[in-house]
Amino acid sequence: MSRLEELQKKNPQIRIYSVLEDEFRPYGAVIDADVQAMSEMTKKACPIPEEGSRYMTAIPEIDEMPEAEIYNQLYCGQLDEQWGCCWGHNSFLNALEWHTCNEFNIGVSDLVLLLAKRCDIDKEGRLDADKVKAFYLPEGVMIEVYSDTLHFAPCEVSKDGFWCVVGLQRGTNEKIDPEMKKDRLLTAKNKWLIAHEGNTRMVENGAFPGIYGENWKINTID
Repeated sequence: MSRLEELQKKNPQIRIYSVLEDEFRPYGAVIDADVQAMSEMTKKACPIPEEGSRYMTAIPEIDEMPEAEIYNQLYCGQLDEQWGCCWGHNSFLNALEWHTCNEFNIGVSDLVLLLAKRCDIDKEGRLDADKVKAFYLPEGVMIEVYSDTLHFAPCEVSKDGFWCVVGLQRGTNEKIDPEMKKDRLLTAKNKWLIAHEGNTRMVENGAFPGIYGENWKINTID
C-alpha cells in the first residue's frame, strides 16, 4: 500500500489527491527540480518543535544557498525571491491565505496541503469549507502554487512533524504598518487571510472568520 493509500485510509472524511494528479493543475504545477541539497539544509536549520508550527520568511542558511539563486533564475522569472520554511506540527485547516505572487513549496517531508480558489469566496468574503481540496505533496517534490490558490500551513503526515520550504517574492509576509491598513483581510505584506470561524485564537487576534463548515483535520499515518 502506498503512502497516499495509507493516508486516504486514515482519512475517509476527505478525498486526498496527489499533486501529481491532473486534479492539482488548477491550483499549481509540479516542478522538475533537484531539491536534495536544500532539503538537507532545511532539516539542519529548522529543528522540529515539540508542539505547534513555525514560519520564517527567509532563513539565511536556505536563502543564501546557490540552489536558491538557481531557482530564482529558472522558475521565478529572475525576481528576487525569499526562501524560508514552514515547519512543525499541524493537522487542521484553521485558515487560508493568498498573495499576489505565486509561491514555491518543497516537500522536505511528506505533507498535505489544503487548498481552495479565490473565486470560491463569496461576496461577503466567506468560504464554504466544502470547497477545500486536500493534496498530498510527497517528500522531495517541488511545486508552484498559483497566486489565486488559497493555502495555509501544511498538515503533517507523520507525528514526527513536517518541513515545507517556502519561496515567495521578497518582503511577502513581513509586518505591515497598522496605520496604513485599509483592508480587513490584509494581515501582513502581500498576505490576505481568512480564518475558520472555529479558530477562536486567530479570530480573537483580529482575523476575519471567513471559513465556515468543517475545520478539516488530517489524521497522521505514523
